[in-house]
Amino acid sequence: MYFGLKNFDYIIKVMKNEAEMKIAVYPGSFDPVTKGHLDILERASSMFDKVIIAVLKNNSKKSYLPTADRVELIRQSINDMEGFDNVEVDSFDGLTIDYARKTGAKFLIRGLRAVSDFEYEMQLSQTNQAIAPEIGTVFLITKPKYNFISSGIVKELSSFGEDVSKFVPKSVVEYLQKNKK
Repeated sequence: MYFGLKNFDYIIKVMKNEAEMKIAVYPGSFDPVTKGHLDILERASSMFDKVIIAVLKNNSKKSYLPTADRVELIRQSINDMEGFDNVEVDSFDGLTIDYARKTGAKFLIRGLRAVSDFEYEMQLSQTNQAIAPEIGTVFLITKPKYNFISSGIVKELSSFGEDVSKFVPKSVVEYLQKNKK
């Protein structure tokens, strides 16, 4: 976990307060969702009372899959698995920190695959900290078997007709086969 020292005591107080529901937002493009994303989600869901996996509608960036399809594919993926009763799937646009405030979340979940992810994620976390000191960032490291998987690699392999079933849930494989890009 990373929290600025200034609000570390506040975050610990929130975590220890059993009366307050611990809500976390796991934001991302999930374009498409991968097994690495689900690995992070699985651990986050065991740490918090409620996790909202929030799919970013990024109008300035061309998405591979439409937002509604990404949301539905995540829903299908978690419905096929156990232990996700406390997970909601939603989409949003704008700043993640504003969405977290709107949902009452006190934590953001960020997944890390490698050291190269950390520098960007730390910068993002520190910016969020400056804007919303009441919201902390929790970094979770994916299992080694998923640390090389990215949505970008999945998109590229799929565009060449390669089997991506090792990297994405069944619902995504079926979607990509049906909707060849």
